[in-house]
Amino acid sequence: MNNPEERLALAAKVREACIEAALEGYENAAIAGLCGEGALEVAISAMRQVDLDEIAADGTTDG
Repeated sequence: MNNPEERLALAAKVREACIEAALEGYENAAIAGLCGEGALEVAISAMRQVDLDEIAADGTTDG
């Protein structure tokens, strides 16, 4: 993956996966009754659990 466009596309996929995980984690935590700070901690934890191997192995770069 030496092509700058491919690297940028992969980075965009990782960013989108992190945003999706954070939003879902925050929403679930808020529904469960956690305070804002607790929900944020859950969102950060969700981002840490994003499966980077799955994103990298996908083989597509179309977001």
